[in-house]
Amino acid sequence: MTDHIRNEIIDGVRAPGSKLVERDLANELGVSRLPVREALKTLVAEGIVTPRPRTWAVVREFTPSDIADFNEVRGGLELMSFKLAAQRHTRQGLAELREVLDQELLSARNGDAVTSRRKGAQFHEVVTRLAGNDLLIELNGILSSRMRWLLSQHDDLTAMAEEHEELYQAIAARDVSKMDALVSAHLETSHSSVMTRTGGVAAESA
Repeated sequence: MTDHIRNEIIDGVRAPGSKLVERDLANELGVSRLPVREALKTLVAEGIVTPRPRTWAVVREFTPSDIADFNEVRGGLELMSFKLAAQRHTRQGLAELREVLDQELLSARNGDAVTSRRKGAQFHEVVTRLAGNDLLIELNGILSSRMRWLLSQHDDLTAMAEEHEELYQAIAARDVSKMDALVSAHLETSHSSVMTRTGGVAAESA
């Protein structure tokens, strides 16, 4: 239930600002209102749904300020994750990361946006696990849905996958020295894509 609604929000099936009414969702999904209510509570806690009075909510509309705040936090966490992953990854973990990246590259080349974006988000999740830091993994879990939403805003799927390829190669080579530049460039690409797609560029410069 929660996964279904979350995926619809992140994949763009439910647009920002659209209503999420318990009764309507329950009828649509063929369930009682209780699991819908619990799912909405979870998604509010994850930061992708905004509560409204009584029995409904809306898909969160992220403002340029919201995105900027998240990117500041994300920047520090991701740089740490990639550096630690380069130092600590195992052969098995690297193989898992390669598999996810290959799926992202293939789906990007085939124009399968939903799969490509999901695999892009999974790439980041695997990197965090490879970092081998339990607190970092916990923090990533808290931010996971917002991270997936950010990555769902990218239109140039191939460019994003190719940046992941560069990051993968640095991790595989245990080249920590490259991470500052690569992660910084990756964050800038992500930020520009999100702001352009959401109209944030205009809002920031107004």
